[in-house]
Amino acid sequence: MSSERTYHHGDLRRAVLTAALDVIRTEGPGALSLRDLARRAGVSHAAPAHHFKDRTGLLTAIAAEGYGLFAEALADAPDLREKGVRYVRFATGHPAHFQVMFQPELYRADDCELLAARDRAAQALRAGVGGLPAAGRGDDARLAGVAAWSLAHGFATLLLSGNLSDPLGDRNPEEVFRSLTGLLFTTPESS
Repeated sequence: MSSERTYHHGDLRRAVLTAALDVIRTEGPGALSLRDLARRAGVSHAAPAHHFKDRTGLLTAIAAEGYGLFAEALADAPDLREKGVRYVRFATGHPAHFQVMFQPELYRADDCELLAARDRAAQALRAGVGGLPAAGRGDDARLAGVAAWSLAHGFATLLLSGNLSDPLGDRNPEEVFRSLTGLLFTTPESS
């Protein structure tokens, strides 16, 4: 038995999640196979099913973990602009989680752990919109939230796909995002 196989028996769930995140980051979620992940983790092909039941269960665990990490990343951001920066930072720091989280057809959207984590993240984002002065968000806070989400998610997605390389050049993406928010929302700092 190899030392890798022995090590993974200590935390097989984490080993399979880590291997899955590597596959998603490099090849996308469509490339996931429990059999391949078991091989990568150095365990029998049936072992991952013990923790995740099936591929959908694995992707549900990834989405739930992602939303939990995302909620933590947003938690102490002081305002909407910084929540957006944290959104972009999360996407670039956790690209595999990010890919899965926003493709609900991949996972069990009614999973309790996933719903709780997603709700914590949504509450943090809503608090950011709620912290804007009324003049800075317009009459409909919900639509202002959609606008903020669209800006952060669109920017993060374009950044991850390499579509902002030319416009950004060597500028820091977080600083560019901060300036973009001033084009859409008026905050006390940008007034």
